[in-house]
Amino acid sequence: MPIGAQPPGRRGTVGEPYSALNLRLVLAAFGFVVCTLLSIWLFRAGWTLPGWLLAAWAAVAVIDMVIVQLRRRARRRAEGDGHHSLFE
Repeated sequence: MPIGAQPPGRRGTVGEPYSALNLRLVLAAFGFVVCTLLSIWLFRAGWTLPGWLLAAWAAVAVIDMVIVQLRRRARRRAEGDGHHSLFE
């Protein structure tokens, strides 16, 4: 799957993007922090299985942050250095 400004074949234009990349980045970062803290807390409480599940979700959040950042860079190269709000 190519990682560009927007996946090929998706509906969306420059005015109405396919995905709010900035919002996705903020939500992924929030998910990473919450999952990491809860995972550490569960490990210390002795609940290893839920701790590992939350650690896996934290890893998924990191992967999502990397993919979103790559798409934001591709968008910046394609559109120039314009201002994007949280919902664009």
